[in-house]
Amino acid sequence: MVVVVTAVTAAGGVATLPAIVAGIIYGEWDDTAALAGTLAVGAVIWFLGRRLRRTSVPFTSREGFAAVAISWMVLILFGTLPYLVAGTFEHPINALFETAAGFTTTGATVLEDPGDLSHAMLIWRATTQWVGGMGIIVLSIAVLPMLGAGGVELARAEAPGPEPERMTPRFRDTAERLWWLYVGLTVIEIFLLAVGDMDLFQAIAHGLTTMPTGGFGTEATSIGGFSPYTQWVIVAFMLIAGASFALHFRALTRPKVYMESKEFIGYLSIIGIAILVVALGSWSLGSGIESRIRDAAFTGVTMVTGTGYATVDWAAWAPGLLLALLVFMFLGGMAGSTAGAVKTYRLGILFKTIGSSIKRIIYPNLVSVQHFGGKAIEPRLVHGVVAFFVLYVGFFVGGAVLLGFMEPALDLTTIGSASASAIGNVGPALGDLGPTSNYASLGADSKIVLSFLMLVGRLEIYPIVILLTHRWWRR
Repeated sequence: MVVVVTAVTAAGGVATLPAIVAGIIYGEWDDTAALAGTLAVGAVIWFLGRRLRRTSVPFTSREGFAAVAISWMVLILFGTLPYLVAGTFEHPINALFETAAGFTTTGATVLEDPGDLSHAMLIWRATTQWVGGMGIIVLSIAVLPMLGAGGVELARAEAPGPEPERMTPRFRDTAERLWWLYVGLTVIEIFLLAVGDMDLFQAIAHGLTTMPTGGFGTEATSIGGFSPYTQWVIVAFMLIAGASFALHFRALTRPKVYMESKEFIGYLSIIGIAILVVALGSWSLGSGIESRIRDAAFTGVTMVTGTGYATVDWAAWAPGLLLALLVFMFLGGMAGSTAGAVKTYRLGILFKTIGSSIKRIIYPNLVSVQHFGGKAIEPRLVHGVVAFFVLYVGFFVGGAVLLGFMEPALDLTTIGSASASAIGNVGPALGDLGPTSNYASLGADSKIVLSFLMLVGRLEIYPIVILLTHRWWRR
């Protein structure tokens, strides 16, 4: 367990390097010193981890889940160091909230205007999302081979799907290939944004936060102040980030695998429905056909993938459309993507299970095997998906109830959407916490609850639940 924590925090220390470079370029020496200090702490932890290194770490599945949960908690605490040392936030809880929103790729913020931060801190803020997007554990397996045989169990615990998909016999090779693809797509997006109306710094910051479907920006208006070209580029890369990266990798040599994937077709169908609903509900609010279509496409994609960017203030829309946006927060992208929420494959299995139950009511003697994506759905998988969904709704309701007691001045729309946004890793909510607002007005206890929900959603519930069970602690 100690080796895992040291590997993860060491990787977090390395993540400060882009921000340190930015601080040096722009001459922001105080913030650069805070970041360099964090790097030094990470280096010390890495050295200690090397001393504790063993040739094998025989994690069981249960231990892998618990190790992931503990590692992410430590990572988030470690990530607050630059903010605390530099005095970026007046209250430590704000630093914790911003860091949790970063590494979990939620994108919620306590900042009224991100532009008030230094260039170094803006890059650090963006880097936390970029690193958290594909998973710090997977990064550790790829570049810090300290985890031995336990690496696969850790990846299984963190993977946003039923199993971490192997494209090579060794999982470390698979992790490296996926990270190179992640890096490549990020670089391509940065280039495309830079040739538009973003300067290079803005392009880098938004490239680092689009691919992880994070949503941290550099402007108070999110993406609303940029050109239609820039907005369409970001729509395209949000779509890419919401799909399976393993599927993207296979498509490099065989593009038709996209249309062979039932989950990918389902993902596109959900996106299409979301765009259509938003377009129909907001059509009278826009001006110009292209602008209306673009805002609908942007909002539909950002809500389903949980990116959290915005081009319009959807918090001011009609109640029916707001309810639709709340539903979109629960959907998410494909398994193996950087998107949050329930995920397309779980939705597919749930609908298949519901359909099968209805058939059994009509035809009691019917014997049939349900399939999804060309594979038979095993009862074990059905039970896991149903349990996940029940736990997901339970955490959402529990979070909303707690926020209701802690923030009596907020209305039900704001409270419910804040809980849904946090556990779905979306970022902005509805009502008083919409895309043009922030979470600074909430109390410290509410921010802690939302930070916890962000972590629960990013780790897809089970690592946290297992860590909280008395049976694990009795070992």
